[in-house]
Amino acid sequence: MIVNKAEVIIGRVVLAVVLVLTVLPLVGMLSGALQPADRIPSGISWPSDPQWGNFAVAFRTAHVWQLLGSSLSIVLGVVPISLLMATLAGYALGNLRIPGGKVVFIVFVLGLTIPFEAIIIPIYYQITGMGLLNTRWAIILPLIGLYMPFSVVWMRAHFVGVPRELSEAARIDGASIFQEIRRIQLPLAAPALSSLAILLFLWTWNQFLLPLVLVDDPDQRTMAGALGAFQGQYLNQLPLMFAGALIVMLPTIIIFVIFQRQFIKALLQGAVKG
Repeated sequence: MIVNKAEVIIGRVVLAVVLVLTVLPLVGMLSGALQPADRIPSGISWPSDPQWGNFAVAFRTAHVWQLLGSSLSIVLGVVPISLLMATLAGYALGNLRIPGGKVVFIVFVLGLTIPFEAIIIPIYYQITGMGLLNTRWAIILPLIGLYMPFSVVWMRAHFVGVPRELSEAARIDGASIFQEIRRIQLPLAAPALSSLAILLFLWTWNQFLLPLVLVDDPDQRTMAGALGAFQGQYLNQLPLMFAGALIVMLPTIIIFVIFQRQFIKALLQGAVKG
């Protein structure tokens, strides 16, 4: 593909603008978090006496250690189960060509169009009827269901691009479906699975509304969900609010920076197949 100089310059300018628009809010939050706790931040200005202690206060007051354990347990409950179910369903819809598969796929696509906020009340009554209200399962089970349409569509898109000759060769060699999935399909699906795992982790870690509605104890929520209780306690102390928000965002930023290559690789792989 030949790209002229003008396109290169325009692309770099667009990327620079996007980078500035992305980093600027983080810089503003950091400058606000370093202001004295009783001051209302205005604009972006580096304080003459940075109050790094605001982070320690926010860390201690928000019970971050407990929230880390709670968030990790929720993530470990949501991500592996979602990956397993999405992989099996995506393989069935994309490779096996099962009867009625197109109808099932359309149902999953329609599931992507349902606003999450529109079903939060039915989810509340369903979880209450199951006796799971105010437990971590009240967060884990709905998130698995809510993430399933996107996860299945994502994995189906990968398996559709895998040559069917590989499956036929495995059948000739006497491999069962599960042997084929384990020995052939899963290694090929590693980029798609890793990128999906990153997305599920980020979405689960940053889940705010569901933990806030279904769990009363802030220490049993995700870190983002517990931010609501922290906000109510320090509503008039914005620097502490900024510090708490940055603490909540830090793990997701670290995860994305570490695994960005795998994420970009999966997106490029899908672009080439498309």
